[in-house]
Amino acid sequence: MGDQAKLSAGETVTNFPVLKGSVGPDVIDIRKLYGQTGMFTFDPGFTSTGSCESALTYIDGEEGILLHRGYPIGQLAEQSSFMEVSYLLLNGELPGKGELDEFSSTITRHTMVHEQLLQFYRGFRRDAHPMAVMCGVVGALSAFYHDSTDIADPEHRKISSHRLIAKMPTLAAAAYKYSIGQPFLYPDNSLSYTGNFLRMTFGVPAEEYELHPAVEQAMDRIFILHADHEQNASTSTVRLAGSSGANPFACVAAGIACLWGPAHGGANEAALNMLREIGTPDKIPHFIERAKDKNDPFRLMGFGHRVYKNYDPRATVMQKTVREVFDALKVTNPVFETALRLEELALNDEYFIEKKLFPNVDFYSGIILSAIGFPTTMFTVLFALARTVGWVAQWNEMISDPAQKIGRPRQLYTGPVKRDYTPIGKR
Repeated sequence: MGDQAKLSAGETVTNFPVLKGSVGPDVIDIRKLYGQTGMFTFDPGFTSTGSCESALTYIDGEEGILLHRGYPIGQLAEQSSFMEVSYLLLNGELPGKGELDEFSSTITRHTMVHEQLLQFYRGFRRDAHPMAVMCGVVGALSAFYHDSTDIADPEHRKISSHRLIAKMPTLAAAAYKYSIGQPFLYPDNSLSYTGNFLRMTFGVPAEEYELHPAVEQAMDRIFILHADHEQNASTSTVRLAGSSGANPFACVAAGIACLWGPAHGGANEAALNMLREIGTPDKIPHFIERAKDKNDPFRLMGFGHRVYKNYDPRATVMQKTVREVFDALKVTNPVFETALRLEELALNDEYFIEKKLFPNVDFYSGIILSAIGFPTTMFTVLFALARTVGWVAQWNEMISDPAQKIGRPRQLYTGPVKRDYTPIGKR
């Protein structure tokens, strides 16, 4: 018998097992709560509820820690590559050179999409939001790849996982190309995963695309930093959709739909819009005063985090990357100067320090993506591209978990009690 938690409700006292993870808070196992007490717990937003057991990602918000399979995000972003992190998340361990080469080669061989799928894009208006397009085309993948949708078969799961990771850059680049009226570019197998995506996005058939190493590295880092983030809203959506036995393409399309919400995937766009609203460094004090005023609706976006009550560990890497990209591209932009000045003020202002409002990953990623040339409508698409790896790894873990059941949250019913139907003539 391990530790027990006692719940006393009225006259009844019930014991529940306490489960321990390898690190992090213990959890009270309430799976038998309803059977033993006839009651549910009430936890809107599930912020105090563990929905699954996972060995993928660990976050300690108080300490500002993010680990993938035990490795700190800072080390991975500085020293690893997105392909290596993808392998790590999917397989549990870092690959040897031969394993990484084979994995990268497999992903590269899966980057082309069915030619008919590209015709889907022409059914959308040119001004359609790229995320609307992505919801449609990713969901449609299941109509093209029937040979990898048997979720009970580990080999099928592996193939569909590789396909999703490989095809997402091709679909994302095509969404951008369609919105600006340029032809789609096919993948180039001689390039890296990230380099290939940049070429498909910004290259044109008329001339050779020059890949900028600093931009490629920055983009790869952004992908690593967004690869997985534990049981957030979109990941939980993928798991919930997958718990019914839905195919992985449909599950990831559901994750994309959830990510589209401004409270989840739209934070870097909001942060960039705020910097543009401030405009120039000299106006920062005025906007900081507005942010401190409770009666003013203006909010500083890109500061603080729902989980991280300390410095966002992903932001530390981005801080350095911002400078590298702007130096390499020789960008002179008041928005960039405003961002750096605002960052400096925020890190030294008592109000920010007291409330732990530190710049987060969204504060930096929006500035970098804008400098590289992405419009704000593409920001969430890039988030979805990177997070696909996490979604796929989480989905695989869930399908392999013997304790996994179809998701079925309960409710506190507050509607009318039973009443009899009245015919329309008597109402």
